[in-house]
Amino acid sequence: MTPTLRTERLLLEPYVPGDEEGFVALFQDTRVSRWMGDGPASEAADRALFGRIFTKVYAQDLFDVWAVRRDGVLVGHAEIKPTDATGGHEIVYALAPAAWGLGLGTELAEALTAYGFGALGLTDVHATVAAENGASLTLLDGIGFEHVRDIEEDDGSTTRVLVRRRTG
Repeated sequence: MTPTLRTERLLLEPYVPGDEEGFVALFQDTRVSRWMGDGPASEAADRALFGRIFTKVYAQDLFDVWAVRRDGVLVGHAEIKPTDATGGHEIVYALAPAAWGLGLGTELAEALTAYGFGALGLTDVHATVAAENGASLTLLDGIGFEHVRDIEEDDGSTTRVLVRRRTG
């Protein structure tokens, strides 16, 4: 079961059904969704994705997925999950544009990485980031992630594979 995590300014907790509208709004914002998965999707697809968090991810305890809140308001989405692209666990995070530029992304990525090393006992935590997503690449570089390789996608774009190794 996905645990609740707290940072200085953020609360990460399992989604509840009442989060659907906020989730859909986050993923329908193309400034956010352009960097997520296969990019922007229809509203119906995002609603179906939200439903699968309950019917599949939580029901089968597949991996951890969180609603990210600041001052009680849903401001983002976070995950840590096994992935074939890296051969390990990767962190996934998104924040609403209103939460950009405040250091919350760094706080969120640090919390996910610490959870991976601590609670999950991982020796490596990965991230996959579109090569054009300079903000996320800079954020992850700043907290110790290193570029290990590139994946050339079918659409001609490049995804960077990053890793942070546990020290000590």
